Amino acid sequence: MRSLRGLLAVSGHITGRQTPSTGAAASASPHSALFVRALQILSQPEPVRLHKLSAPDTGIVELRLERPEARNAIGKEMLMGLRSAMDKVEADPTANVLLLASSVPKAFCAGADLKERRLMGLCEVREFVNSLRATFSSFEALPIPTIAVIEGAAFGGGLELALSCDLRICGESATFCLPETGLAIIPGAGGTQRLPRIVGRSRAKELIFTGRRFDSTEAVTMGVVNYCVPGGEAYQKALELAREINEKGPLAIRMAKKAINQGMEVDLSSALTVEEECYEQVLHTLDRLEGLAAFAEKRKPLYTGK
Repeated sequence: MRSLRGLLAVSGHITGRQTPSTGAAASASPHSALFVRALQILSQPEPVRLHKLSAPDTGIVELRLERPEARNAIGKEMLMGLRSAMDKVEADPTANVLLLASSVPKAFCAGADLKERRLMGLCEVREFVNSLRATFSSFEALPIPTIAVIEGAAFGGGLELALSCDLRICGESATFCLPETGLAIIPGAGGTQRLPRIVGRSRAKELIFTGRRFDSTEAVTMGVVNYCVPGGEAYQKALELAREINEKGPLAIRMAKKAINQGMEVDLSSALTVEEECYEQVLHTLDRLEGLAAFAEKRKPLYTGK
């Protein structure tokens, strides 16, 4: 949470010395207006919220987008929030699965904040887009499985964020679009690279060249999402998947993700070497022995991630 003193200090309105004001001058002081503005900022919720679920879902982490006034459009503050949340998840050894969802009705993420971008200079735009691309790449590289929960609109950078997740679940009213060519730009946060890897080169070109919207039915058919469920039920379906994953050996899940992701980027012979290296990582774990013991004893395994 932001600190009121910190906000005022950054603005240069808290210094080592203060000049007292009296009478009408005090009532008209710009400092009081700044104080009110600072309180307004403090009362606004953070645009990104990270929450660890409790037992029996310990190990599942939820990342919520919460910027209703802009339909979760990604500006500088939200980008910082995403990076901060991602760093915390990556550093948490107890995190096994991440759910990425929205708290805003009818919107997963409307894309980049174009109102904010209009105020940026050329160099600032380049820096922001590069940071956005790097953040989504880091999100994709998280060692644990990530599941995007899409209800409503996933446009532009919002769809690119969803594409950086391992799995995607949508409600039947979800809509998708990469509209950037209509703004005389291109998807710049991974859309031109991740979409063709998911739906194929020709279909990705069609969607990006035209910038057209497509619905949940087409998203399932093309493989953009893994499941489409009735509206409002995408989170529950994603949670069911997360629970299934959470029951498995956490080190095995991490190594499986690494083997798939790295193997897809090289030839088959090199990919099999990647698989061998990842298998070696799980061969000497206590979890592997626990899995064998649980199978022999016909009981549910108790994995510890060791």
